[in-house]
Amino acid sequence: MKPFAYLRARSTEEAVQESAAHPGAVFLGGGTNLVDLMKLGVEAPDRLIDISRLPLDHVTETADGGLRIGATVRNSDLAAHPVVRTHYPVLSQALLSGASGQLRNTATTGGNLLQRTRCPYFQDTSKPCNKREPGTGCPALDSAQRDLAVLGHSTYCVATHPSDMAVALSALDATVHLHGPDGGRTLPATGFHRLPGDTPDRDTEIRPGELITEVVLPPRPDGAASLYRKARDRASFAFALASVAAVLSVRDGRIEHAALAFGGLAHRPWRAQAAEDVLRGAPATEETFARAVDAELAAARPLRDNAFKVGLARNLAVDALAELAADS
Repeated sequence: MKPFAYLRARSTEEAVQESAAHPGAVFLGGGTNLVDLMKLGVEAPDRLIDISRLPLDHVTETADGGLRIGATVRNSDLAAHPVVRTHYPVLSQALLSGASGQLRNTATTGGNLLQRTRCPYFQDTSKPCNKREPGTGCPALDSAQRDLAVLGHSTYCVATHPSDMAVALSALDATVHLHGPDGGRTLPATGFHRLPGDTPDRDTEIRPGELITEVVLPPRPDGAASLYRKARDRASFAFALASVAAVLSVRDGRIEHAALAFGGLAHRPWRAQAAEDVLRGAPATEETFARAVDAELAAARPLRDNAFKVGLARNLAVDALAELAADS
């Protein structure tokens, strides 16, 4: 392992200033992804800035009925929070479907958003990878593709984003709050992660030196119910082949609010805008749900080995929407 310096930040400002002063520095929260990548040689930071003791572990209700979630809140604590379980069950379910109990006790909100792909070529430093080393190529295009993207990929990268939590945050219209050398700014969760294009090494829109400080959830839409569904190869500690986060409210048999996001299908959580356009104002029937999901997945471009993901995602989404409508 490459030698590195270590600093335990005493304040957010100190963490940001240290990051700005040392371009090779990386923030350390729970370390559940970063430490693995360091062991593999994928990440080799010059300096670790430990932010785990900063006062960013809050979960507090906002004045308008939303929720503020600090960047260092542990995944297990967030999943068990009574307000999350009651008003945002899609988020609790997504968190509980990820990793293992031990990892959820360590992993943080900010770190979950910043975790990197589990594409085997990215994690194997003996192989070329445009995400790890831009310009070296993407061997996945001609090799094992079962777990890779069917939406939004490019000739430079076909990796998928691994987070379950981020899919739920996308469907909930969360905002990500950042603090950096130029001060604070906010990004919508739907725009925080990037598609690969010709720069797949850039996973997010975060700028050098910026630190995630919190995630804010808006108030739950009136009468809205939500859930998360995930298909995977085994019941625990497995990443999604396909997943869906759905938020739905129905009034007098018609859909008043609909939000849908897919996981396991793209380089980022995939907000299903085309499906939502079909759903809003339409009858809350299985026919409507199927038509909406088909409109979204028409953009899919499966690879040689993963066309099954399209049908899998379709079934997950239609079933999730039907279950929410039945409970409305």
